[in-house]
Amino acid sequence: MKLLNHTTKYFALLLIVLISVWAVIFYFAMIDEVYDSLDDGLENQKELIIDAVKIDPSLLQDTEFGVNNYTIKRVAPVSHDINKDSYRDTLMYMQNEDEFEPIRMLESTFVQDDTYYKIKLITSMVEEDDQIENLFTYLVGLYLALVSSIVVLNNLILKKVWKPFYSLIDKLKGFRIEKDEPIQQEPTDIDEFNLLNQSVEKLTKKSRDSYIAQKEFIENAAHELQTPLAIAMNKLELLLEKNELTGHQTQEIGGVLDNLTRLTRLNKSLLLLSKIDNRQYLEEEDIDFNALIDKVAADFLDFATHKNMQVNVISNAKIRHTMNTDLAIIMVTNLIKNAIIHGEEGKEVAIVIDENSVTIKNYGKEKALDSGELFSRFNKVSTDSRSTGLGLAISKAIADKYNLQLRYSYSRQHHFMILFKVKG
Repeated sequence: MKLLNHTTKYFALLLIVLISVWAVIFYFAMIDEVYDSLDDGLENQKELIIDAVKIDPSLLQDTEFGVNNYTIKRVAPVSHDINKDSYRDTLMYMQNEDEFEPIRMLESTFVQDDTYYKIKLITSMVEEDDQIENLFTYLVGLYLALVSSIVVLNNLILKKVWKPFYSLIDKLKGFRIEKDEPIQQEPTDIDEFNLLNQSVEKLTKKSRDSYIAQKEFIENAAHELQTPLAIAMNKLELLLEKNELTGHQTQEIGGVLDNLTRLTRLNKSLLLLSKIDNRQYLEEEDIDFNALIDKVAADFLDFATHKNMQVNVISNAKIRHTMNTDLAIIMVTNLIKNAIIHGEEGKEVAIVIDENSVTIKNYGKEKALDSGELFSRFNKVSTDSRSTGLGLAISKAIADKYNLQLRYSYSRQHHFMILFKVKG
């Protein structure tokens, strides 16, 4: 949910509470004002009638509510408070409505020619249920109008105010640390947004500087390691070619060469992993994985024949995916090589290409491998000292980089599956 909509949601909830409280207060204030107005009108009418009675005593004969909205009845001289008014609400049958309707009644006592009289006056009232219904209708309309106004305000005015913020978010989405495209500030009059822009610019610049320094260090370190390793290996090979060493010395130097060779492969693998992690492989293209797998499988034909194994490619579908070509070759090569190295001699390695998946199957140890550690760096399935333990880790890093999934399962065969599109 966007920030503006999130704010609107809380405004809408707050308005419900505020309008509900205000409606209750307004209702009682309005009813009180209505009663005051009705009571003032009844009191004024009472004074007029009493004055009229003094002039025309015949008015004292109006003992029932009829055309007039008052009655005057003679009462016994008791301890009545003269001219003390009392008000109450009651019901009266209305012929036009054919039902009882609420009325407001005033009762008072006055003296005419030493005789006590009680006067009652009535007036119609607004029905409270109708009043509540009307109030509710108008309040709902007011609430909808206010919410609509807030939404319009957010989309027309606040959206413009927040434009620098959303512009910065879009730039952060497209920011790639491996590309030389620093984030540029967008001018704004709002101090908070200027501070945010400056902070993001400093942070991204510092991150990019650290990335460049790390990248250069890795490349330089790898290069500096490769040179002395190559020199040491060349000198040892020249020493072996002179045939001036004993058998024991030859074996010792051969062991050193094996370790140096493994160290060279390890150095190259670590450099490759670092480049993958640092996203240094930027070039991408649409790759035909069927053709790529056929080519890699053909490259391993001699190696498989040496182990009395066959590599069979079964294409049930066509797969194309956009990624770096070199990394795609490395990922497939590592998986096929791993299947041949750890496969059982005399058995086949099957590469099955299905819709959105490539599965590499091989016979080997008759038990499942530890899938939790299988793709970890320096995890070695075999005891071969020449293995770096980085082949599957590199393949997993490449798969993750391009949103692929690399999975392992065991069912009489070891299955390594590349999922190009996860379903469901």
